[in-house]
Amino acid sequence: MNQETALDPATKKIITFAVMLATIIQVLDTTIANVALPHMMGSLMTTQDQVSWILTSYIVASAIMTLPTGWLAGRYGRKTIMLMSVAGFTISSMLCGMATSLEQMVVFRVMQGIFGAALVPLSQSTLLDINERKDHPKAMAVWGMGVMIGPIVGPSLGGYLTEYYSWRYVFYINLPLGVLSCLALMIYLPQGKRLDRPFDMIGFLTLSLCIACLQLIMDRGETKDWLASTEIQLYIALMLSAVWMYVVHTMRTSHPFLSPGMLRDRNLQLGLFFIFIVGMVLLATMALLPPFMQNLMGYSVMDVGMILAPRGFGTLIAMTIVSRVANKLDQRKLILGGLLLTAYALYLMCEFSTFVPARNIITTGVIQGLGLGFVFIPLSGTTYTTLDQKYRAEAASLFSLIRNMGSSIGVSIAFTLLTRNTATMHSYMVEAITNEKVRLDLPVSLDMVSPGAAGILRLADFQITRQAMTVAYIDDFRLMMWVVLALVPLVFVLSNTKPKPKVPAAAA
Repeated sequence: MNQETALDPATKKIITFAVMLATIIQVLDTTIANVALPHMMGSLMTTQDQVSWILTSYIVASAIMTLPTGWLAGRYGRKTIMLMSVAGFTISSMLCGMATSLEQMVVFRVMQGIFGAALVPLSQSTLLDINERKDHPKAMAVWGMGVMIGPIVGPSLGGYLTEYYSWRYVFYINLPLGVLSCLALMIYLPQGKRLDRPFDMIGFLTLSLCIACLQLIMDRGETKDWLASTEIQLYIALMLSAVWMYVVHTMRTSHPFLSPGMLRDRNLQLGLFFIFIVGMVLLATMALLPPFMQNLMGYSVMDVGMILAPRGFGTLIAMTIVSRVANKLDQRKLILGGLLLTAYALYLMCEFSTFVPARNIITTGVIQGLGLGFVFIPLSGTTYTTLDQKYRAEAASLFSLIRNMGSSIGVSIAFTLLTRNTATMHSYMVEAITNEKVRLDLPVSLDMVSPGAAGILRLADFQITRQAMTVAYIDDFRLMMWVVLALVPLVFVLSNTKPKPKVPAAAA
């Protein structure tokens, strides 16, 4: 038993509380600022296209700096990196709240991303290291709840703070949590082992360039019309060049940036693939539902937050169940059940209409929260079951990065398909509005009829657009359902994680 697993139970609880505070403030900031963007536009005097950099800068910086987390923790000690990350993230959050221009905000958001990148992977590896193997499912249940609470609570909390206080409190809320976490970590967190491993600068730079370009493509592709934009073409060219350089360099260097031994582990490979898809489904669903409820059904920001909040209770229930039964069951069964529950929730969402009752949204949200909890929490432990402990911090960084990339790609794909399918369905519906003599083409007819008739046509076009958007949302939900079902066969490829019964020693 190492020094960390020998800690007394009270110390473990304090460390768990501290690292979860750090995790929560980091994951909250990936979504909490979204609803405040319209208010920031007025205060910072920016356009819609410019204000999007407030989100993009944070995502790109966080993605890039997630990569060297394992090396930094090994080189300087996990406690040192955790303290620097929490302190830096807290200070940069305060600066974001004080920003008076777009330039300042983007710089401070980059700082947030740089300091916050290490918080999620190091919190995961810390909880795994301070607990014995038999307690890993419980530890991952707590960690999973903290990671999943951000996308669930973020929009409603951000809406409440923005509506009743100011958008600046979206960032100021991190201050008391960050200070409390920093003090607890400073007193109770062990330093951890240090590893003298060379840093592959070329590998880091090429892989960072690849990830940065991919994130920029996903974040700006829809507004720039994808391949029709010179900006997107440049990002693609840079990304392909960076991938080629990274592969060639990795094959020739004796100390590659990502440890080859880690990447040969089958459970880690499958775990990364699973979490990529889970990230796509989790954040894409949470990104689609607020505009669906606000734009089509007329709910306010606060109402949306209240209706989506029960999804978190589903995850809480799943966390409680998993922590109690994970040591008794093969975790593959939990993952399988979670996938089926998630697919069932998406199937029910395919039955949504423009006037879907709020209770139906709550019901599907709770079911999906249960399903994602049963998938995410056991998967967080299963991924590292057969992995050497020396790779744990590095693997946790990669796990967190892949989850964030899946979320970014999932949201981009969902909204791109939403826009295109809305336009397609609108065209089909307009073509279907005919009579025996006149084909009614709404966009053309408005300038050719009397003002009264034009108003009727505009009303008809408004209703057609609503119906077309509804169908497009349902198409997105259906696609995500099939993606989740496609993962089911892969569950059986994971290594068996059911604890083996202890054989009593023979009597002397």
